[in-house]
Amino acid sequence: MRSSPTTPAPTQLPSRPALLALLGALPDHRAARGVRHQLPAILAVGLAAVLAGARSFTAIGEWTRDQSEPVLALLGVTGRARPSESTIRRAMTGLHADQLDRVIGAFVWTRTHDVAGRRVIAIDGKTVRGARTRTAGGMTAPHLVAAFDHATGTVLGQVAVAAKSNEIPAVRDLLACFDLTGAVVTVDAMHTQVETAHAITAAGGDYVFTVKKNQPTVHRTCHNLPWNDVPAHRVTTTGHGRRVTRTIKVVTAPTWVHFAGAAQVAQVRRTVTRGGKKSVEVVYLISSADHRDAPPATLAAWVQGHWGIENRLHWVRDVTYDEDHSQVRTGNAPQVMATLRNTAISLLRIAGWTNIATALRHHASHPDRAITCLLTC
Repeated sequence: MRSSPTTPAPTQLPSRPALLALLGALPDHRAARGVRHQLPAILAVGLAAVLAGARSFTAIGEWTRDQSEPVLALLGVTGRARPSESTIRRAMTGLHADQLDRVIGAFVWTRTHDVAGRRVIAIDGKTVRGARTRTAGGMTAPHLVAAFDHATGTVLGQVAVAAKSNEIPAVRDLLACFDLTGAVVTVDAMHTQVETAHAITAAGGDYVFTVKKNQPTVHRTCHNLPWNDVPAHRVTTTGHGRRVTRTIKVVTAPTWVHFAGAAQVAQVRRTVTRGGKKSVEVVYLISSADHRDAPPATLAAWVQGHWGIENRLHWVRDVTYDEDHSQVRTGNAPQVMATLRNTAISLLRIAGWTNIATALRHHASHPDRAITCLLTC
């Protein structure tokens, strides 16, 4: 895949591409009197600026101020006046953030595809630490749960929860937004829940649950299975100064596994050797996908792919966009800004970029590139 995709000039584009048309369906909370810039145009400007590396409302306002009228017209900004930083901030702070996530998630869903007949979705949460505010209960920060497409590295949806402890039911709410027929959902150990298994299988999907010591009874029973008698599938990779061996053993799910549709239990051993020192991690999996749909190599790939949500999304938001140092705190603004970052990352991945930091520098050097990416994906 190319590291520096090229795209046509924005003057060749239609004036109402699909994404901007979808943004037009969002309700505008602002009073109609005195509104000079329509909400879809403000969101389009924000997305274009974030595609060019903007990390704050101030940076979005500066990017907008620097653009010419013809460039802004492509994003739906009419007249000579430009949306100011305060206008952009007010519009996004009061926006219904969950509705924005659903609209953009639906758009991204149509731009991605199944791989070998399966769509594999990772679910995980992230706290926006820089958005902490003082409340009666102390300092709190928004916690956002995202759905991440393994194959394309795009974000299919996001919901906000009051605290990390509320993440478990939020996952089921998020999954209810999708057509899970034939899909596979991967989650970490927090979400290895009977209710979640039922929700996924009832919707026509399969799950891959991780079992760790936070569920001691299930973990102990998995640990005591006769793994020494089970053949292993083993893969070794080297790079970044380390040697990693991943070993997986799989058995048919015993009758004591009470998760809906449980078909297989697996042991995954990860051995890392770096500088002569060895570390070993062992986890167990429960999956509703049977041995025909998910042989050991496939299960291992799904498990490894799950951590793409950390490496290809959360890490990018933290390091490339410096999200944890963002000072955006008011109203729905932290979630909206996270959605803009998610969307920018998704659009760049759809456009063929593998390195998001390189892509942002590429699009920052000329506004046409950011707008072209926004309007052609």
